[in-house]
Amino acid sequence: MKVMVIVKASTDSEAGKMPSSELLEAMGNFNQELVNAGIMESGDGLKPSSQGYRVRFSGKERAVTQGPFAETNELIAGYWIWNVSSMEEALEWAKKCPNPMEVDSDLEIRPFYSMEDFADIEGSADVEAQEKEMQQTISLQQANLNNYLFFSGRCEEALDYYQTHLGARLGMLMRFSDSPEPLPEGMLSPGFENKVMHCEFCVGDSKVLASDGCGEGNTFSGFSLALTVNTSDLAHRIFAALADDGEVNMPLAETFWSPLYGQVTDKFGIAWMIMLPATESH
Repeated sequence: MKVMVIVKASTDSEAGKMPSSELLEAMGNFNQELVNAGIMESGDGLKPSSQGYRVRFSGKERAVTQGPFAETNELIAGYWIWNVSSMEEALEWAKKCPNPMEVDSDLEIRPFYSMEDFADIEGSADVEAQEKEMQQTISLQQANLNNYLFFSGRCEEALDYYQTHLGARLGMLMRFSDSPEPLPEGMLSPGFENKVMHCEFCVGDSKVLASDGCGEGNTFSGFSLALTVNTSDLAHRIFAALADDGEVNMPLAETFWSPLYGQVTDKFGIAWMIMLPATESH
């Protein structure tokens, strides 16, 4: 059962008064409890209505009104989306919530409609099918696509190199010897027992997944990693580092789509495109 838990506005929230550090910490701890219980799907605070607008519909007319709006106690200061087993469970959690304001305040809990509620309306089956398709589209839009690189036994060497020259940040790393389950006999080449089974690292705001693979002989083909940086000096420095013991496929130069662009394959066989962001003239 999905519900919206609405935090009603107060004179403080409408005045833009920020919460105290104590209240911020208490609400953060409560949110963590909701997450740990698997209940919280999302939640946000809203800026005062003075920064908002209303659009009124009357026939074909659309009238826009800028805030602030009256009736403070009917306005919304924030909300959560919870997934609970019943309204009773939602109420129990709501009563555990710290007072979200530093004055008297109210929470309002409203259940969401589901498609079953529209079952008796003619044409609802078509609408339900459309709704499912839209939900799938939204899920795909929120999906994450990551490159997964296999380094044929040189993964740690590559990680060290990228940390030095690209500012890569290592997340988790698991070796084949750390596997919680026994590996199939003959799966690994001799000497790969302590190689990297799986790791994650970030370059800029992109996450890359990597492994040594199960043996030597993997080759990279058919793709490149594109890295966009903000300055020419940085582009040249990174390009030179990647070209060291690698191969320059296209020297850094101005193109019609970028002030500076080049292609290089590093010594691990990874193809890179290094570039500056496009300007108005490109």
